[in-house]
Amino acid sequence: MPLPLYLLAMAVLAMGTSEFMLAGLLPDIASDLDVTVGTAGVLTSAFAIGMIVGAPLVAALARNWSRRFSLLGFIVTFAAAHAVGAITTSFPVLFATRVVAALANAGFLAVALTTAATLVSPDKKGRALAVLLSGTTVATIAGVPGGSVLGALLGWRATFWAVAALCVPAALGILKGIPAGCVKEEATGGPALRGELAQLVKPRLIVVMLLGALVNAATFASFTFLAPVVTGTAGLSELWISVVLVLFGVGSFAGVTVAGRLSDQHPGPVIAVAGPLLLIGWPALAVLADKPVALLALVFVQGALSFALGSTLITQVLYEAAGAPTMAGSYATAALNVGAAVGPLIAAATLSTAVGNTGPLWSSGLLVAVALLIAFPLRTVIAAGRSTEVLQ
Repeated sequence: MPLPLYLLAMAVLAMGTSEFMLAGLLPDIASDLDVTVGTAGVLTSAFAIGMIVGAPLVAALARNWSRRFSLLGFIVTFAAAHAVGAITTSFPVLFATRVVAALANAGFLAVALTTAATLVSPDKKGRALAVLLSGTTVATIAGVPGGSVLGALLGWRATFWAVAALCVPAALGILKGIPAGCVKEEATGGPALRGELAQLVKPRLIVVMLLGALVNAATFASFTFLAPVVTGTAGLSELWISVVLVLFGVGSFAGVTVAGRLSDQHPGPVIAVAGPLLLIGWPALAVLADKPVALLALVFVQGALSFALGSTLITQVLYEAAGAPTMAGSYATAALNVGAAVGPLIAAATLSTAVGNTGPLWSSGLLVAVALLIAFPLRTVIAAGRSTEVLQ
């Protein structure tokens, strides 16, 4: 894999840390800004909504921009939003900074996904995506737990400052390692924007985007509210939150790495195996959440299965949107973040029910069940991978 791909992954690490870090900071943010934990959880949805809206919008605007300028501008804006978030005492202002950061992240990821696909041969998009998403999984292994520890020791604001600082080396790497070529000029054939948007009516693309959104909704529904499960249901100390996040991150890294080597040629088997296991795993975690050993083991497994299945589906989005070379990354980003927005909202609504802290885990199981009900009758369509013969 080419070096610029790893430089992009380093920037994704900084942004992934921010996107996932709230899982360990929600109780402190809620207490400091005098809101409920459920209300604080809306910050995760705010970030996701910003990415949903921003991905196609900013990707369309950036089609004629320099790749280097676009990526650098997005990450500088991202860092500035975190600096403002670190000093505010207002929840609405913090909410607004999350939206701005999300818009910057959306633009960055949309351009980065498109760039990654052009840095490798056409049959290696899955592996390129795995390298790029490794930045996110490393964030869950090191960045997010580190932020959780930093937040526990110095307060949640210190974590926001740390993310802003982490953007500096990433920006320098982009400045030196990414070519300055225009996004549209590097796209094969250079189709018009209208033609690229027309790809969104393809049934195959709609199906894989929907499935990717549902699986990511399940992932974020539980991941966002792991902290209350660890300290409440399992009865562990606050520092164990970091251990749980590390285990989820190690699992996600393993899952995305294995899937990255299979999703280009064998997406069907990955979906057929990971889907049902993921469906079993979320209810099992809900039932066994009060047993620390089971909790730790299942968090690792669910992280691996969630990212293996999710990354495989998103790889299929890139293949199915091959006719939209400058916009495909934004479609994948939007699919991911529709799930990231909906999942925490559904999960937050369950916290006040009889199931309490385990409500998000049950909701994740339900979301995966819906995805599998949709996928099963269309399994031959999905398993066809890069084939353009089905549903055309």
